[in-house]
Order: sequence, then structure tokens, then C-alpha cells
Amino acid sequence: MAEPEFTATGVRIERWPRALTRAGKVLIRDGRLQLLTSGDREIDSAPLGAVSATRSWLARRGAAVARLDGRRYRLRMPAARLVEAVHRARAAGD
Repeated sequence: MAEPEFTATGVRIERWPRALTRAGKVLIRDGRLQLLTSGDREIDSAPLGAVSATRSWLARRGAAVARLDGRRYRLRMPAARLVEAVHRARAAGD
């Protein structure tokens, strides 16, 4: 398996209305974005073409919203960091 192109750890991952993990991981690897628990169990994943990442105007500062195949998650991490990583990984895959 290839090395991750992007890794963020200690990320609180929420799917409204509840938190799925307080210290999860966000990985971009092999053209996919993966959301993992702190124990490395997969919460969800999708190909980058089916992922959108934004800063929600409703979310607190320091939070991003990611949509994976239409499923929406709030990630407690800098939104700019996630958006940049998704764009960079898409550009590398083209």
C-alpha cells in the first residue's frame, strides 16, 4: 500500500447529530479520502472525485465539512488544510 499523501490525526469526526470519534484520522491515499477511528477502523471512504471539502459558514472556526458520496461529516480540523490537500491530491491524480 502506498504512503498517504495527506494525514491528519486527532480529528474529531461527527456525523450529525453525534460524534463518531474524538481522535480520528483523515487520510488521502491511492486516490481516496478515508475517515478512520483512533483504532484505524474505517468510518467511511470515497474516491476523490466523489469528495467535496469546504469550510461551513455554520461550523465553528477550525472545522471543515466533508461530503463523501453525499454523506456529510464535520471534521474538527483546519478547513483550509483539508481543502488544499484534496485539491492537491486531485491535481496529482490527473
